[in-house]
Amino acid sequence: MWIYFVILSAVFLGVYDICKKSSLKKNAVLVVMLLSSSVSLLMMSPVILDSAFSFGWFDGTVFHAPATSWRNQFYIILKAFIVQASWLCNFYAMKHLPISIVGPVRSSAPAWTLLGAVFVLGEVFNVYQWIGAVIILTCLFLYANCGRKEGIKIRHNPKVFLLVLGTLIGSCSALYDKVILRTLQIDRMEVQAWFSLYQFVLAFLMMMIFWYPHKEKTDKFEFRYSILFIGFFLTVADFLYFYGLSMDGALIGIVSLIRRSNVIISFAAGALLFHEQNIRQKAFILAGILAGVAVLCLGK
Repeated sequence: MWIYFVILSAVFLGVYDICKKSSLKKNAVLVVMLLSSSVSLLMMSPVILDSAFSFGWFDGTVFHAPATSWRNQFYIILKAFIVQASWLCNFYAMKHLPISIVGPVRSSAPAWTLLGAVFVLGEVFNVYQWIGAVIILTCLFLYANCGRKEGIKIRHNPKVFLLVLGTLIGSCSALYDKVILRTLQIDRMEVQAWFSLYQFVLAFLMMMIFWYPHKEKTDKFEFRYSILFIGFFLTVADFLYFYGLSMDGALIGIVSLIRRSNVIISFAAGALLFHEQNIRQKAFILAGILAGVAVLCLGK
């Protein structure tokens, strides 16, 4: 059953990526992050209040979050710092790179998560899953070469290094999610709700420190309605993700891989909405990435 929730999460995550690309084009990254985080916080505010004061508003529902503790808050705050670092890297990279390059590179995160799940968390994977990971990594290398035709040179483009760094940090975040939910036994709604609060606070601090004092000399901010949808679609995607991951039998290596199948929607957006280059060649390599996904799913 958990796999269906993860697949739905991937769909919403793909739409989230499209909204991000639309919002970040010639726009102030840190302000976009703050506003999108504020939407997530607004959606989670009732759950936060219920968890903090035990009102009982969501008792007996999937939205119930138990009373929190200082111990749990510490681990959730740590998660917020990890995700914030990943967001900064990925947002700046997405602003300057084609989405049909960003999506597949970020889709390598499940491969790194799979390795971490085996060597750090002790998860056991079969031969199909290893083959699928190798296929995906090979195709992503080909995708990097494809990007050179658009003037994106790996060795001379710092945005590509930001994208890779953000992807690796995101993999660490995925592993940490399983530790929080399964090892530390922190409730999934408690994690998502309180995380939205700390994410907003960090985004606000980053904007005030790095953007506001220099706003006349850096990117100007332009409000777009797509910014609000970033927070909405991410919140829904995370709810489905945490729900699936918290279920018995869910492996973070497989969960992370399926969730990153949102590359299909990102690629379609790059082709249809943003008119990016080398679509046919990218589609061929994307087929290889999807083949790797299929092999991994066969090994479930």
